[in-house]
Amino acid sequence: MTQSPLPPKTFQDRLIQWQQTHGRHDLPWQQNPTPYRVLVSEIMLQQTQVATVIPYFERWMNSFPTVELLAAASEDDVMNHWQGLGYYSRARNLRKAAQYIVHECDGQFPDQIDQLLKIPGVGRYTAGAIASFAYNTYGPIVDGNVKRLFCRFFGIEGVPGTTQVDKQLWQYAEQFTPQQHNRAFAQGLLDMGATVCKPKSPVCDDCSFQDSCVAFRTNRVAELPTPKPKKIVPTRSGQFLWIESGGQLLLEKREDNGIWGALWCLPQIYLEPEQLGDHVQLKGTFKHTFTHYKLNASVWHVDRLGDQTDNQQWFSLDALSDLGLPTPIRKFIEKRVSN
Repeated sequence: MTQSPLPPKTFQDRLIQWQQTHGRHDLPWQQNPTPYRVLVSEIMLQQTQVATVIPYFERWMNSFPTVELLAAASEDDVMNHWQGLGYYSRARNLRKAAQYIVHECDGQFPDQIDQLLKIPGVGRYTAGAIASFAYNTYGPIVDGNVKRLFCRFFGIEGVPGTTQVDKQLWQYAEQFTPQQHNRAFAQGLLDMGATVCKPKSPVCDDCSFQDSCVAFRTNRVAELPTPKPKKIVPTRSGQFLWIESGGQLLLEKREDNGIWGALWCLPQIYLEPEQLGDHVQLKGTFKHTFTHYKLNASVWHVDRLGDQTDNQQWFSLDALSDLGLPTPIRKFIEKRVSN
């Protein structure tokens, strides 16, 4: 670690004062910040923007207002509430976390970081967020916003996400996180990164740390954080089946691991269409971009396909709204049904 441009106490005081005046105070999860509400919001906010999360959070809390109700909910119901947010393992982990709290902790969230880390799906950042926002106690946090802010302020070179850089970031977080007023401090870090120290076009003239920021003083704001090397996103083809009978559609539940885990989906095949026989017609196509590849999908209408497997089930078209379906699959089905 290099020497800090500011003492921790000065950094803390400036940030807390800025947050009280300029930070965000009206987000739904800031109201009554119980450990459960903080957990749900933080898991939803991973890799998802605040504006997108707000309606999902409010709908979730209407359906699962307590950790006990989430623990008792069916996987299908949970996935239905999550569809559209992506990274579906987060939803499964939230349900597992609720079950852990209910069955292993008698329904009470732990208040120590080492105990919070035992909750399924809770990592270092989320544990710190629960400590800071729910308990207003010491809880270092490092997310994308904090990484960007710290890399610029402390002049940290190297790609965030690498072991060496992340080690420095967490060391600064532990050193600079105060022992009190943690809710305001943690929110200040997130707000400063989201609204001032933005990835593009940061508003340096409005920053309380401009006079001490290494990146600003050395004219490297645009260079830090060090960007990741660009990767070529490959394109893959996918083949799905449309099997309909008597107003019902055959769907299959995907494995927990992998793309669209635990969601209901049109049956996917790993054959060429001509291998299905003569009675195959193209129902339509759709495209979808995942983190690591682009999917060009074709959906083939067939009368039947061998024996039904254990993970396949017939659903009436009216019942599809209650199922957890991948967004592109739902859109494809709804478009074809409406036609």
